[in-house]
Amino acid sequence: MKPTPIDANIVKTKITESRLPNVGRASIREVKRLINEIEIASGKKFIRMEMGIPGLPAVQIGIDAQKAALDRGVAAIYPDIDGIPELKNEMARFCKNFLDIDVKPSSCIPTVGSMQAGMAIFMTVRHLHKEKDTTLFIDPGFPVQKLQHRIIGAKFETFDVYEYRGDKLRAKLESYLSKGNIHSIVYSNPNNPSWVCLTDNELRIIAEVAAKYDAVVVEDLAYFGMDFRHDISTPGVPPFQPTVAKYYDKYILMVSSSKAFSYAGERLAVMVISDALFSGNYPDLVPNFGSESLGHAIVYGTVYALTSGTSHSAQHAMAAILKACNDGDYNLVQGMVAYRDKAHEMKRLFTENGFEIVYDKDEDQPLSDGFYFTIGYPGFTGEELLEELLYYGISAISLSTCGSGRQGLRACVSLVHPSQFPELEARLKVFRENHPLL
Repeated sequence: MKPTPIDANIVKTKITESRLPNVGRASIREVKRLINEIEIASGKKFIRMEMGIPGLPAVQIGIDAQKAALDRGVAAIYPDIDGIPELKNEMARFCKNFLDIDVKPSSCIPTVGSMQAGMAIFMTVRHLHKEKDTTLFIDPGFPVQKLQHRIIGAKFETFDVYEYRGDKLRAKLESYLSKGNIHSIVYSNPNNPSWVCLTDNELRIIAEVAAKYDAVVVEDLAYFGMDFRHDISTPGVPPFQPTVAKYYDKYILMVSSSKAFSYAGERLAVMVISDALFSGNYPDLVPNFGSESLGHAIVYGTVYALTSGTSHSAQHAMAAILKACNDGDYNLVQGMVAYRDKAHEMKRLFTENGFEIVYDKDEDQPLSDGFYFTIGYPGFTGEELLEELLYYGISAISLSTCGSGRQGLRACVSLVHPSQFPELEARLKVFRENHPLL
């Protein structure tokens, strides 16, 4: 075998010192810490694909608006728990312009990122019906959402959607919801980690099954507009961002500023609750929230108890960005195409060196290039591959930590600079030489 790009003794030592029982099952943050230590000890930089964080500058419109808000003194003033009017109004406009749905500004609630939105949702909807105690995750999915369930002691079930695309999805959903214990269905679209994008037909199926069993649908739109096969950037003009909200009136959307606007550092998202759900009355909420109104419970119960709202100045930033999108002054899709282009080239480098794309199609269509892609290598489980790639200075996370039933890794393109592509190619060539395919 050729020597590995990172000294094998250093990698082995740092793995031992990490005291991780199984490196391949490590969380994102655990992998990040291990890579940091190997980089320091070896003096060599990794091709870092483990963290799903933005790799582009923040939208300047937001920065300017936030500075102006700070100069006006908002840092000294608590914002209302349910958000500043400017943000709520622009979010409602944004929903109409880019999702083609109607929501009232009152139903748009800013949160401390989609992480807090998710926690607030999970803590609230589990009390809607006392006979329903379980969340259904359409996986693969964001691992932390399951961690949130474990922290609050909430039950959940999951299945990997890849074998149940198209019309097969209906029977699979029925098999869970017909039990009568599912209060909500959760998924991301585009999907983290697989980059699968649910089709309009699949979203309609989710809506119909949810309506049949009166379940809330929670749609995580962290990667809004990033299915680059469809340019949704012109306000009020098709195509629009696909959403279950077109087909169902009991939904909660999570729209984050982190990826679409590269505004991750300010921890801001907007929880968009359908008007029917926001104004709906659920008597089983009363013991925990003192009100049967879901809107009142989630805002003045859960969000209040968690954080009493979110950053005042950052709300002005997102309001300004959304206004620019709504007015046609900022093209949100063009602001993110660098991710598409990097994914296209990185996938080529991996596949030319024997790797396979694990999740490769949306029904019969090739998957979009975007923020994430998935890789596998013959003869390796995902967990084995993650650990082996450490010796080659390449990091990712295992799909098994994301609820996937398939073997492989999730790779994020955001922190990989095009200047690193030659080094990535060189390391992949050594990997293939050391692990020849039959």
